[in-house]
Amino acid sequence: MLARLGLPLSLLLLAALAALLLALGVGSAQISPAQIWDLLQGEGDALARTMVMELRLPRALSAFAVGGLLAVAGALMQVLLRNPLADPYVLGLSGGASIGALAAMLGGLGGLAISSSAFGGALFSTFLVFGLAHGSGGWTPSRLLLTGVVVAAGWGAVITLMLAMSPAERLPGMLYWLMGDLSYARTPWPPLLLLLATCVVLIPLGRSLNVLARGPQQAAALGVAVRPLEWCIYVAASLLTAAAVTTAGSIGFVGLVVPHILRLLLGNDQRLILPACALAGGTLLVLADTLARTMIAPEQLPVGVITALLGVPTFLFLLYRSR
Repeated sequence: MLARLGLPLSLLLLAALAALLLALGVGSAQISPAQIWDLLQGEGDALARTMVMELRLPRALSAFAVGGLLAVAGALMQVLLRNPLADPYVLGLSGGASIGALAAMLGGLGGLAISSSAFGGALFSTFLVFGLAHGSGGWTPSRLLLTGVVVAAGWGAVITLMLAMSPAERLPGMLYWLMGDLSYARTPWPPLLLLLATCVVLIPLGRSLNVLARGPQQAAALGVAVRPLEWCIYVAASLLTAAAVTTAGSIGFVGLVVPHILRLLLGNDQRLILPACALAGGTLLVLADTLARTMIAPEQLPVGVITALLGVPTFLFLLYRSR
């Protein structure tokens, strides 16, 4: 069992380290791996050390954390709804978190207040979707998915209204943030620690998640506490989405494409899929952000544009293959 889990995770870890090394070395000034090693040890040129340690490394680690958070959140939502098209953006969690963060920005707040507002918005969206989807016999995955799509569309309208009423001097920054922006990500440790803690907590629940993925009736028959586990999944996905949105704005397709591809390659064992999503999602976003800041240098593209350009054809190809 350990060997079966260890090999793909080891390969994904090596890919993540290679992506981080590439992100540290590529930019307006090229830095070789040997120079990066010296800089990480506190040696080398002072200007290069400042560039790597204070600019590129925090941004690369933030990208890795956000990608991992979104991929794990997407994997959890797909287990909950038993639908490969489910992700935090489709179900309105991202829209709720975005509204909370934008409201805090308009109020002149920052830092912890934006994070708290984003989490509150995501959690409110969670309760709203669950409440609207709950019928006389409880909610079903299809009803929850359709309700989430409608709520997400409603959040999109509210975001447009907020942008239309925003002061002109704040509008460019808010628009860029909504497209996904890691330019100002300078504190990667909170989302990284959240990603690590989530994986540590959820991996022991892998067996229960595997059973839940086959249906709530079968899970209940095998002794799984279905409703508490479903609420745990939804609250965890809300927290992960809020942390990702707060750090980098709205970045799509990571939570949709990464779990889908990994399930095709590695199977559907959540004990493997969840840590693999953390590594693969982080690696994808590090590479996308590196491409975003070097593609038309010295100008930078929003990283959400790159993930959409990569995610749309990839997902269409996967749909074509699965016909």
